[in-house]
Amino acid sequence: MRKLNKSEHCYIVDSMPLEVCKLSRSARSKICKEQNYSLPEKGYCASQSSHYYGYKLHAVCSAQGVIESMDISPASVHDINYLKDIKHQLSDCILLGDKGYLSAEYQLNLFEYHNIRLETPMRTNQHNYREQPYVFKKSRKRIETLFSQLCDQFMIRRNYAKSFEGFKNRILSKITAMTVIQYINIFEFNRNINNLKINIA
Repeated sequence: MRKLNKSEHCYIVDSMPLEVCKLSRSARSKICKEQNYSLPEKGYCASQSSHYYGYKLHAVCSAQGVIESMDISPASVHDINYLKDIKHQLSDCILLGDKGYLSAEYQLNLFEYHNIRLETPMRTNQHNYREQPYVFKKSRKRIETLFSQLCDQFMIRRNYAKSFEGFKNRILSKITAMTVIQYINIFEFNRNINNLKINIA
């Protein structure tokens, strides 16, 4: 990841739901309940306007679509809490997020202590409302495309794990596989980095 993102100065942060079972089965489900620290929870996905039961994948990717860092949290954890981890991993860069990361306090903290410029779209009822530049809107779609590829081509949302360790390792293996293909595309075959459906041999 470091080699692929070596010269990057712009990153995108977002999250996606990871369901472990249907919401109707959550009360009697035993999936991922072997440890208290990793219990799945009920959460809400704004982009899909639906509630679900499980976890949330938080990720930061570069403008070219390579994941720089990631974490898994219970579904009820708000997106903005992931910014506490980001400030220990990034510095001297622009970080693009959606309205879920809108916070003047976090924005100031990231900039003052780590020189991270957090750019999020403003709410229309905010004082001194300004529309986010088009280039930021366009760049932010990169991580949405990445999540779609993880879902469609790597089936990251299809869960067969019964333990949290198995669930966590499965998610990590999917992301690792995608990153390996990106690496091969760039450094071995000089292909488009995000052409993940083509043969790698």
